[in-house]
Amino acid sequence: MVLLSRKATCNSHGQDSSYFLGWEEYEKNPYDVIKNPQGIIQMGLAENQLCFDLLESWLAQNTDVACFKRDGQSIFRELALFQDYHGLSSFKNALADFMSENRGNRVSFDSNNLVLTAGATSANETLMFCLADPGDAFLLPTPYYPGFDRDLKWRTGVEIVPIQCSSTNGFCITKLALEEAYEQAKKLNLNVKGILITNPSNPLGTTTTQTELNILFDFITKNKNIHLVSDEIYSGTTFNSSEFVSVMEILKNNQLENTDVLNRVHVVYSLSKDLGLPGFRVGAIYSNDKDVISAATKMSSFGLVSSQTQYLLSSLLSDKKFTKNYLPENQKRLKNRQRKLVLGLEAIGIKCLKSNAGLFCWVDMRPLLSSKTFEAEMDLWKKIVYEVKLNISPGSSCHCEEPGWFRVCFANMSEETLKLALKRLKKFVDDGNSKRSCQKSESQKLKGSRKKTMSNVSNWVFRLSLHDREAEER
Repeated sequence: MVLLSRKATCNSHGQDSSYFLGWEEYEKNPYDVIKNPQGIIQMGLAENQLCFDLLESWLAQNTDVACFKRDGQSIFRELALFQDYHGLSSFKNALADFMSENRGNRVSFDSNNLVLTAGATSANETLMFCLADPGDAFLLPTPYYPGFDRDLKWRTGVEIVPIQCSSTNGFCITKLALEEAYEQAKKLNLNVKGILITNPSNPLGTTTTQTELNILFDFITKNKNIHLVSDEIYSGTTFNSSEFVSVMEILKNNQLENTDVLNRVHVVYSLSKDLGLPGFRVGAIYSNDKDVISAATKMSSFGLVSSQTQYLLSSLLSDKKFTKNYLPENQKRLKNRQRKLVLGLEAIGIKCLKSNAGLFCWVDMRPLLSSKTFEAEMDLWKKIVYEVKLNISPGSSCHCEEPGWFRVCFANMSEETLKLALKRLKKFVDDGNSKRSCQKSESQKLKGSRKKTMSNVSNWVFRLSLHDREAEER
């Protein structure tokens, strides 16, 4: 008799991906400047720790809020008791305003169309439950966030079909790649229910271009039964906010708000990246489809955001003086940190995809591969984790079709730790170059020795041949 369910015993969670295995190795031997200076430095975790001082300063100046008081009076009991799982209206209003502010107020969000969830993970899975049945498919451009194999598929039964993007055009989505993915899904007898993108992209660190967005909107306009989900969790990390274009802006600019497309476009958001608060577990679904909102709200009872968290963050996000200062300062610090990583890698001889957002760089380590294979990529990844003591994410874990690309995070550590990581990587590259140089030198010596030997043999054969001819003439 089987004691557990098929779900409990299946191996489709994705936990055995190198993306998660790198985390496990880090947790066994975490770097600490005092306690464990030889440990593994975590560069596989997209956390934003660069603006904690701004958040802590706000908390210090708003002690009543931090102590769950309103007008000097405790509201602890009010917050401790059960709250409607629709969420606190004060927080939903503040979050909707913050999402608009994050996009330069080029579009506005209606708090009635927001569903609160316990992070973006919960939001994405909830949308899958709302939009697709087990066995249906979503198209995702590669490379994509490894956690989607868990978030979108594991409990929902939804399949993922990759839209194969290439380094030849900076991994941009093309009409041909999108149509090929759609045809591939049909060949597999999969019913395509939607497309999901991350904008800005995880792991590329790039914003989706207007051209790419138009390609996607043309596709779902033509195919009346297909949804478009835009995970915009990194929207506030764009170094120049004007470079980020939300799908909601496309709806407005392309005058699609009064068409059937309106109800098939959905946004996922979270405060985990822009505010650096993944531990607060605050995410949201935004949709203009009332049926989706209704179903998602019912499902949200399985992953609520605590009332205490909502109260605290509603006060924070409603402080326009704070948000007006925080957003550009966060972008400035991220840009400076990204630049330090890019320049540090360039000094080692390693290039990155040009990026303008996110908490990571998409790093080209193809020149370090022993061969152009995914086996060589995994060999390199293991050396970097176990020898160099850096946890980075190999491109294969992100379903990249080209071996040798890696996602490297830069915002979850101090500047000193980043310098140490670059120092370790430089030594690894230099040692490898020195080894290859020695091997090349030995090879050249061997070739020279063989050439000399062959020359001696040729001379001997020539002298022997001349002796024979002389003997014949005598």
